[in-house]
Amino acid sequence: MPRVTVTGRGEPNWQPISMLAVIAGLTDEGLRDAREQYATLLEVRPKPHVLDDATIARLQRVTAESVEWCDVYEQQLQRWRSGPLTAAQASEVDRLTEATREARTVHTQILALADELAQGTIERQLSKSDEQLGLEYVLGLHRA
Repeated sequence: MPRVTVTGRGEPNWQPISMLAVIAGLTDEGLRDAREQYATLLEVRPKPHVLDDATIARLQRVTAESVEWCDVYEQQLQRWRSGPLTAAQASEVDRLTEATREARTVHTQILALADELAQGTIERQLSKSDEQLGLEYVLGLHRA
């Protein structure tokens, strides 16, 4: 399968329009995975202590790379748009452009939520004194 490199790792290997279906599959799968990951993180939001710092750091790194991939896909789609396309190809490029924009939005939401969750990881909770945890619980600041 052809690979394009993420920004900062060399010039992308631009694909011909014949690779439209492959790029469409990657884009659709990436968007679906991002939506699922965001939904899972929303479920964890009330209990960030089930996560550790390493998990949050990996999530942030991988999600930041996904945002970079959105840049590459947008550039690829723009290159295709500037060339001759059939009506079906033009329609698919338009659809993928919107899907890539949505993926960028979801990845940005994931990064924001990861920053929030990072404040309550198990390491953060364990670093607090018993008094601080008790006070947070009494004040309703501690989530079970």
